[in-house]
Amino acid sequence: MAGKIPHAFIDELLSRVDIVDLIDGRVPLKKAGKEYKACCPFHDERTPSFTVSPSKQFYHCFGCGAHGTALGFLMDFEHMDFVEAVEHLASRVGIEVPRDDQPGSRQPDQSADLLGMLERADRYYREQLRRHADAEEAVRYLKGRGVSGEIAARFGLGYAPAGWDNLRHALGKNDGDCRLMEKAGLLTRKEGGGYYDRFRHRIMFPIQDHRGRVVAFGGRILDSGEPKYLNSPETPVFHKGAELYGLYAARGAIKEQQTALVVEGYMDVVALAQFGIDYAVATLGTATTTAHMQRVYRHCAEVVFCFDGDRAGLAAAARAMETALGVLQDGRQASFLFLPEGQDPDSLVRAEGAEGFEQRIQGAVPLPDYLLRTLTERVDLSRLDGRARLVELARPLLKRIPEGLLRELIVDRLATLARTDRATLAGTLPRSIGHRPVQTIRRAAQAPPPKSTIGVALGLLVQHPYLARIAGDVDGLADGSVPGSDVLRDIVHLVREHPGLNTAAILERFRGGRYFKRLSELARAEQLIPDEGIQQEFQAQLAKLRFARESRELDELLDKAKDGTLSADEKSRLPGLLKRHAKGPGRQHTA
Repeated sequence: MAGKIPHAFIDELLSRVDIVDLIDGRVPLKKAGKEYKACCPFHDERTPSFTVSPSKQFYHCFGCGAHGTALGFLMDFEHMDFVEAVEHLASRVGIEVPRDDQPGSRQPDQSADLLGMLERADRYYREQLRRHADAEEAVRYLKGRGVSGEIAARFGLGYAPAGWDNLRHALGKNDGDCRLMEKAGLLTRKEGGGYYDRFRHRIMFPIQDHRGRVVAFGGRILDSGEPKYLNSPETPVFHKGAELYGLYAARGAIKEQQTALVVEGYMDVVALAQFGIDYAVATLGTATTTAHMQRVYRHCAEVVFCFDGDRAGLAAAARAMETALGVLQDGRQASFLFLPEGQDPDSLVRAEGAEGFEQRIQGAVPLPDYLLRTLTERVDLSRLDGRARLVELARPLLKRIPEGLLRELIVDRLATLARTDRATLAGTLPRSIGHRPVQTIRRAAQAPPPKSTIGVALGLLVQHPYLARIAGDVDGLADGSVPGSDVLRDIVHLVREHPGLNTAAILERFRGGRYFKRLSELARAEQLIPDEGIQQEFQAQLAKLRFARESRELDELLDKAKDGTLSADEKSRLPGLLKRHAKGPGRQHTA
């Protein structure tokens, strides 16, 4: 990606963006000395261990080890890819992202064009709901479902008129536009050539991504045609397994409630919002995925799955349970709400009202209880082999749960049901394939990096780029004998060529490379050196590196002297090396 967006632009972008302002808009920060603190948004904690450094333009959590630059924060917190994060920051500071691709080197990225076309289609569908001559049927349908004009506007509902080419005529001005519309999932290509509208005579539900951009549509048929609901196909900007309908609009309410209600249909989300239950989202005609769960848990601690009480609903719940098990780190919760036979959230909230529906949500079955209930229903606990069968059925499910207190508590309950002692049961269970326990993560995160000379020098340089000015000649250090010395040399030259670089900009220069992780660790490593001693310590580490390099050279020359193979230049250099070597590393020159 570095070849596509110029390094110089990334440097300028990170010099303009304030990581404190960026993060504070998503995670409220409090001043703590020279830095800012908050409870970490990447794991659950009560005591703030998440710090943001304005001088480094870098964040780090001492609890879970999460760390990075402003770009890294957007990629981890908002689930953006690198280009999306760059574009977001660029729009934030009002500059345009340049491109330096060589002509023909790769296929151009059409994401911006696709998103632009989808936005135009969104405006078209909404306009048709207000003005098209045949829109009265759509309006009657929405009113019959109890949807007010305010809610319809909030969700951007629209109307795709009947007919094969309304949208194509409105937006497909040329063949290039039509090809783009096909790629965006708006048109379908005919077998004999040409295109026709994918959505016809349908209520249109725009699907937004985590940044509020329209990336796809869902359409509900207005007559007896099939399918009743039609989604956009997979496109370069839309992946069903990653998006949830209504999440962008509901994110504030979800964060406030610390709960997300996951339902199955668009109209369920809209109807619940009509009754003030505005923290619901819907999967897009697919089973709940790990990506869905991770995205929701960024906003809240609990997810309540709402399913019909029929056989299909129970099957969907079982699949959702297995998916949820893999992301249930300690502090996260999941529950299951089953509706009466023949009811869905839309019909039930209209029948019972918001208060009645909220009571049902409060009574949802916690995932651990649902898990054990579904297992015990399949065995006879009065039999020894039935209890053994219970443990066997539980094994693959327990393996999905990340190590932690929740898993231990479920194992305790399972031991009680199986009428065996916990130690015996635990010895037969597989280790978790999930995340390490928080305690292990915390110990690993706080373990200091090895205090090697090159590590200390690199850490000081990355955290205090101005040190490049006093580094002297570092080219000779990068002789391949000390891993990392070439990176030290490259960073010194980089900062000398671009004096304004901060820690974040230096790290982004190495993103995707073999040293990125190590430099990120050094950037957040605590250094117990007073400000007035930083330059002296840096020069002392360089002196050690130079002394070690000259010691290796001296050994080589002495071996040659024994063999009588010294060249004239080497003979003249040997006395100086012997003299400097006798002084030790503390007296070495730094120039």
